[in-house]
Amino acid sequence: MSSKSHDDIWEEWGDLVNMAPEELDDWLETDESKSVGDSDSGESTGHKSGRRIVEIKRTKKDDLTDGQWDHMAKVTGYIKRHLAQGGPDDDVKHSDWRYSLMNWGHDPLKD
Repeated sequence: MSSKSHDDIWEEWGDLVNMAPEELDDWLETDESKSVGDSDSGESTGHKSGRRIVEIKRTKKDDLTDGQWDHMAKVTGYIKRHLAQGGPDDDVKHSDWRYSLMNWGHDPLKD
């Protein structure tokens, strides 16, 4: 369980997860989405997370479960770490860095 309050998680989630559910759903169907991330048994961790993010984004705040709140905190932490690492100097649009972030619900080109 996250040590952050639900209000703090909600605020970070709203700031960092900048892809709409439909947009993320469509993205997750692309070859680019499926080409990045750590995968032991086929589907990458980020891709799996993306499917869960779509579900969370379609859930009313008052109906979120503890597990969903925990995942939201995990997602915002991942996005912040990945952004802090910085992306490539050129061709960000077609980079694995961007593709990975998009699997986690954040498109850095929208910033």
